[in-house]
Parts: sequence; structure tokens; C-alpha cells
Amino acid sequence: MKITSIIGARPQFIKHAPMSVELRKRDHKDIIIHTGQHYDFNMSGSFFKDLNLPKPDYNIGVGSGSHGYQTAEIIKHTEDILMEDRPDIVLVYGDTNSTMAGAIAATKLHIPVGHVEAGLRSFDRSMPEEINRIVTDHISDMLFCPTVNAFNNLVGEGIGYDNLYLTGDIMVDTYNMFNKNAEKNKDFIDSFTHGREYYVATIHRASNTDNMENLKDIIESFEESGKTIIFPVHPRTKSVLFKSGAYHIGSNIIYSEPLGYLEMLCLMKHAKKILTDSGGMQKEAYIMNVPCITLRENTEWIETLHDYHNILVGTDMIKILNAIYSTYQFDYPYNTPFGEGDTAKKIVDILEDR
Repeated sequence: MKITSIIGARPQFIKHAPMSVELRKRDHKDIIIHTGQHYDFNMSGSFFKDLNLPKPDYNIGVGSGSHGYQTAEIIKHTEDILMEDRPDIVLVYGDTNSTMAGAIAATKLHIPVGHVEAGLRSFDRSMPEEINRIVTDHISDMLFCPTVNAFNNLVGEGIGYDNLYLTGDIMVDTYNMFNKNAEKNKDFIDSFTHGREYYVATIHRASNTDNMENLKDIIESFEESGKTIIFPVHPRTKSVLFKSGAYHIGSNIIYSEPLGYLEMLCLMKHAKKILTDSGGMQKEAYIMNVPCITLRENTEWIETLHDYHNILVGTDMIKILNAIYSTYQFDYPYNTPFGEGDTAKKIVDILEDR
């Protein structure tokens, strides 16, 4: 089979890595369209290197821009590629503009679409990711659900059982593939921390970066905590930090450029806690058994809230500080809500059957 994967952002590179290995192992043609939604080396190139992903067959280079601009450009250029290549199946991953645009382009050409990580819902339509999820799920032909809850969400929305597959989460596969290699970065991490206990923070959601008050409250909470907080800064967040005046050199916050996948994995594994507004990092923290503090009012990964492993605090300074200082023990038996790490195999089995 000729299978085209449309990817464009860091979480999608992570998700495609085990799929690429499984497809090539079975001698299927693995075509990669890189939309260029994440385009600099730290946001894109280093991930291809760390994950041993083959060079993309096509790079659209859409770059940054408004949601409308990105979506339109990706549809336009992806359609041209798909019309020429005519793959048997198109795979899209997650919930970015690349996901929705790729699914629309393929569906209009009557090419079957498989959505990896289908069925997630935050039930907050102010999030652009939520719109991308809903649209993609309702035009896809095969919906690969990471959890029982995701599966049930789609049943509740009237999507037929014939199109739904409970496969587990592909990021468990990726973690299992690269966990040992990530540990080789321990010396690099120690150069940040000098052996001190530390926390890891990431912020990139529009609800936080586009709202100066929210962003200031988060940064002030970090500073008020007095804890060593390592903060790899997304390029868009960095720009807003400078404009807001919230960027303070010499505080307890250690700012860095975005890290590669293996570096970030190692950093997270050895952290005291993780503070994030990222969906993927909530899940990775759960898999690694590292407590997570989510800087949002909701989450699409409700499984992580079990046993108080993940806490929703929004941007409330008191809630953030209480969560940082909390000594609640998060030890619990991992009950594998995200599967056993064989998701890529299950998906390729299904593609071959279909």
C-alpha cells in the first residue's frame, strides 16, 4: 500500500515515528508530507533527527500565520500533491491545523482518511484544537481511538461502530522506543540543574499566550514559588513574554530554547513536577509517573486526572502555588488507560484489513 502521512508539528512527528517503522517493516510505501507548521530546527529538524524519521517526501513550508491562512495553504498544496500521488490511504494525527487541513484535502479527493488519536474532547470550542478534532473526526473513514473515553465520545456523536477502532495511544509506542536513548541526555540535563530538584514548564496555548494577564499570572506564580523551574520556550511564547514584560533574567526560572525530543523526554522523566498547558505532556507525564499541573481549566485527557496525578489549575496564582507546594503522594499502579505500546501494529493491521 501507499500510505501518505500529513504531519507538521512536534506532537505529530512523535506520533508518526512508530507508524513509520511499522509501515516500512511491512514494505508499505510511507510517504511523508511535512506542512511546515513547525519550521525551525528546534521545532522540527531536531525531532526528525532524534526520532530517526526519514526525510519528508514533500515540504510545503507553510510557516506561521493565522488559522485561516495556515489551513487554506495546507489544503491547497496538499491537494496538489495528493492528486499527483494518489495514495491508498491518508493518515492524519492529533488536532492541529495540519490535521484538519490534511483530512479535508484528502476527503475532497475521495481518498480514505485515518485519524490517529481520534475522539478526544475538551468540550471547549474556544480552543482551535477542539474545532480541528471535531471536523477531522466527522470526515474521517477510520478513527483510531487512544482510550475507551475517546471511543465513547464518538459513539455519542453518532459515528458508526464500523469506523471506530480502540487501538491505544501511539505515544506509548514512541516512549517505549526511545526511553533508553533519552537517558543518554542525563549529563546535558545536569548542566541545567547542577543536581538540584527542578520542575519543568511549557506554555503555548493561545488562551495563555494571547492573554497578557494570564501569562503574567503564570510567570509570577513560577517566580513566587522559589522553585527551580526549567522553561523551554516556544517561539511564539517567547515573543509574547518580551512584549508583556514578564521575562525576568536572573529569577528562579531557567529559560531555554525548545529542546529536542530525547532531551525533553529526559528532562521530564527526572522532574519533580511538570507544569504545562500541553495535552501531549499531560499524557507523557502520566506514562512516566511524574505529577502534572495543567495550566488550563479543562483537559481532553481526563484519564490523567485519576488519582490526582494531574491537577487542573488554570491561571489562578493561588491554585498554581498550592499545586507546586503540595506534598500529596502521586504513587499509584499504572493501569494502562493508554494501551500497552502496540498501537502502531494494531493500526497497520487495520489498514491492511480495510
